[in-house]
Amino acid sequence: MKFRRLFAVVLAFAFVPSAWPAYAADDGSRAQPASQPPGAAIASAHALATEAGFEILRAGGNAFDAAIAVSATLSVVEPISSGLGGGGFFLLHDAGTGRDIFVDARETAPAAATPDKYLTADGEFNRDRAENGPWAAGIPGLPAAFVHLAQNYGKLPLKTSLGPAIRTAREGFPIYARLQRGYAAKREVMERYPGTRAVFLADGNPPVEGEILKQPDLARTLERLAEKGFDGFYKGETARKLLAGVKAEGGQWTAAELAGYRVREREPLTFAYNHWRIVTAPPPSSGGVALAQMLQILDAWDLAKLDDAQRTHLTVEAMRRAFRDRTFYLGDPDFVDIPMKTLASRDYAAGLRATIHPRKATPSDLLSGEPTPLEDEETTHFSIIDADGNRVAATQTVNLLFGSGLIPPGTGVLLNNEMDDFALKPGTPNAFGVMGFEANAPEPGKRMLSSMTPSFMISDDRIAVLGTPGGSRIITMVLLGMLGYDAGLGAQQVAALPRFHHQWMPDVISAESGMFSDETVTALQAMGHTLNLPADGVSGRASSHQWGNLQTVLWNRKDNTLEAGADPRNPVGQGKVELPAESQQ
Repeated sequence: MKFRRLFAVVLAFAFVPSAWPAYAADDGSRAQPASQPPGAAIASAHALATEAGFEILRAGGNAFDAAIAVSATLSVVEPISSGLGGGGFFLLHDAGTGRDIFVDARETAPAAATPDKYLTADGEFNRDRAENGPWAAGIPGLPAAFVHLAQNYGKLPLKTSLGPAIRTAREGFPIYARLQRGYAAKREVMERYPGTRAVFLADGNPPVEGEILKQPDLARTLERLAEKGFDGFYKGETARKLLAGVKAEGGQWTAAELAGYRVREREPLTFAYNHWRIVTAPPPSSGGVALAQMLQILDAWDLAKLDDAQRTHLTVEAMRRAFRDRTFYLGDPDFVDIPMKTLASRDYAAGLRATIHPRKATPSDLLSGEPTPLEDEETTHFSIIDADGNRVAATQTVNLLFGSGLIPPGTGVLLNNEMDDFALKPGTPNAFGVMGFEANAPEPGKRMLSSMTPSFMISDDRIAVLGTPGGSRIITMVLLGMLGYDAGLGAQQVAALPRFHHQWMPDVISAESGMFSDETVTALQAMGHTLNLPADGVSGRASSHQWGNLQTVLWNRKDNTLEAGADPRNPVGQGKVELPAESQQ
């Protein structure tokens, strides 16, 4: 019940109009907001990754160098969630130029991975091939992102920024409970492959909490990347080992596909909500477009004046409409013509808002169509602000638990299973019971649709960086986090907020344990909503008790303070603020 108590406290603060200091009228007497943070703040899903970022900042690096260190260290200590064999999105703000940049390091489809390769002899969908082993894996993008960040935005050599990750891979780290549980859940797949067994069964036994996991092959792979940059991973020794490992298990990657991988810089999606400017992820993320729709739909209502049930109802209706559009229109913008100006416009949001009954649920089957592939919650996010005002929101993944389960021998690189995020067979559910269509069908070099939503919020007084893993729930968790910041909450309060979700299909509200009171549940059901609540809830089937792993940092420019919020659902995460030594005296 701890989340219900927390939510009650949050509501008492956040949804009383007099408790929203950010909305107070400016009478001209306020001090000018600070133009530069007093120090740096980092929040990530593992304390070793957070400390790696600060180590690089202390060495003279900026937020972009620190992002390499944090990301690479997470790739070592969170193989359950991300790694060099996966990809990610990096949302950057360059304080020197004032530019916002979106670095797309999403994986790409190998040419051989045509839809027919994912069918059995009798034409049925081959779920095992789509999720496990070489055919499940797209061409990795994360190593190329490190090189790109170092060459274009960092201050330090890549070798320096990768140093903490190399050290951690070589010396090892203590296995934590989630990693042990995750391995047990996927043990059958992990132990199919000799390269994977060499890492996780090095002593003959599966990982046990508290033991030290050393990854010497991964350390050497990182060292080659550090020494030779792009060619150290996508060509040469590492590439040969990756190709050999994929081929040995029956897959079909080519040297040209590896050498031809490129990150893409894209224009971030920007829109206004209340007094905030929101900067977020464009396609091939579906998250930014969905956020724009949901927040601009909700912008017409004063949420603070509504009771819990009414506020939830309207938020769910906004979620429902955004996820419906996700299905039909979104995919890789290099392959699909996406009507962005329409989907993200205030006029379009107003039209969607007009279809919402203020006291009655809209059945999802009245908004025709089928849902599309989403991302598993085994993803990770980190947020950074440095002392110059540079900032990074980065979300990275290997998709499902431990990705494809395949480590090509001698590399230490756990390959992703992002191919399942494509619509491999139109109308057939992916791992999460959701379906896709032509906009997200695989093609050679195409990037699969994602839910990852790294984001910035900027107002006159406050700047926030946030994001989370969580599959389809990523988008709605970021939405709720933004509503929390809009209500005046701090970083740790936002990271701890209880969560609910609706994704159009299936037509059901799911929620964390303790999210809703009995009275709110009864009121929502009277409006026509179906709820899927945890076992200790009022009704419905059991759902996950806790979701996501939101990491966020906040710069309060009014009093020039920093906050870092790490999701309390994850005991090994760390949010930390570090000030220059002279300011601590």
